[in-house]
Amino acid sequence: MTQILFKDINKKDLHTLAVYEETGGYKSLKKAFAKEPDEIIEMVKASGLRGRGGAGFPCGLKWSFLAKDVFPRYLCCNADESEPGTCKDRELLLKNPHLLIEGMILCSYACRIETGYIYLRGEFYDLCEIMEKALEEAYAKGYLGKNILGSGFDLDIHTHLGAGAYICGEESALLNSLEGMRGEPRMKPPFPAVQGLYAKPTVINNVETLCVVPYIVNEGAEKYAAIGTEKSKGTKLVSVSGHVKKPANYEVVLGTPVREIIYDMAGGMRDDNQLKAFIPGGSSVPMLRADQVDTPYDYESLQAAGSMLGSGALIVLDHTVNVVETSLRLVSFYMHESCGKCTPCREGTRWMWQILHQIQTGKGEAAHVEELLDICDNMSFKCFCPLGDAAVAPVASSIQNFRADYEELLQRMTANTV
Repeated sequence: MTQILFKDINKKDLHTLAVYEETGGYKSLKKAFAKEPDEIIEMVKASGLRGRGGAGFPCGLKWSFLAKDVFPRYLCCNADESEPGTCKDRELLLKNPHLLIEGMILCSYACRIETGYIYLRGEFYDLCEIMEKALEEAYAKGYLGKNILGSGFDLDIHTHLGAGAYICGEESALLNSLEGMRGEPRMKPPFPAVQGLYAKPTVINNVETLCVVPYIVNEGAEKYAAIGTEKSKGTKLVSVSGHVKKPANYEVVLGTPVREIIYDMAGGMRDDNQLKAFIPGGSSVPMLRADQVDTPYDYESLQAAGSMLGSGALIVLDHTVNVVETSLRLVSFYMHESCGKCTPCREGTRWMWQILHQIQTGKGEAAHVEELLDICDNMSFKCFCPLGDAAVAPVASSIQNFRADYEELLQRMTANTV
């Protein structure tokens, strides 16, 4: 089994600098400093690494988009892991904080950045303390600060706790929050690479994405690119939750069939029940049917199947579940977390919740299913940021793939009124 990020994840005291260095930690810095910054960007491009936060955009290409000759520049690590079902960044922050720091140093050197921020989910207070301790160790050893390892490169990294708002996982809302403003998405363009934090060029990457970079610098782009599929390179951390025997975070080679993740890694279905549905990439992507369980777990295959890899949270549902209730729970989350800036999301999430609640509680009508689809159509790609699309995903896909669950509740309601 190929392990990159989780290779030493359960090693005792890995969170300390001494033990991290024993595993080869920070060795990539001297290799990187011996190269020109642009060479590191080209290396990351050649590796095929794609962003692990949800969008899957090529990482090296994103770095190369920074506005030319505009300084200062900033790096923001998105550690606002709030997607329902997703908890893989938390494990990295908890057990291997120096890996993130090393990845941020490499990214900053490649992009000529001298100030970085780790934006942590508001509930991650304990992880913030761990990161602060790791940063202190890195400064004391000369891995951060002025003239790092005699390279002439300077870098300072700061932590910042959010206030518990899911919307701040959206990159421009994250920037607003960092600047002390309300966490709402910004109009694009301009994109952060041109005008980001404090109106300066900014790189924003997810925790998992940055943690992969030391491996690429140490082992070479070709070795990383040889892992995975033609277009989905490397490994992926997958948070498996729901109705499985061994819910946990697993590192899988991209292209591994979903069946293998559920039945071999996660131990199969709880109580040996039948698989009914699975959500492959967190609550913001469409759910798929049990007969699609042999779909390879990679960006292109999941998209072809009608869903997305997203943040890498595999939520598994067995045959005892009515997906109307599942959709209601997910829409309730998005209704609560909508920032309210745009009308389709602010109003649409509440309308969907109200209708689903009526159906779930036996007060639904046959016309409600079509009304839900109409609301989905009026929200899809018409909201200010992707939160609206995320709210639509469970509803539209549940109707498309499990319409019988809606009909079952509606028929039960009709029978009770006769």
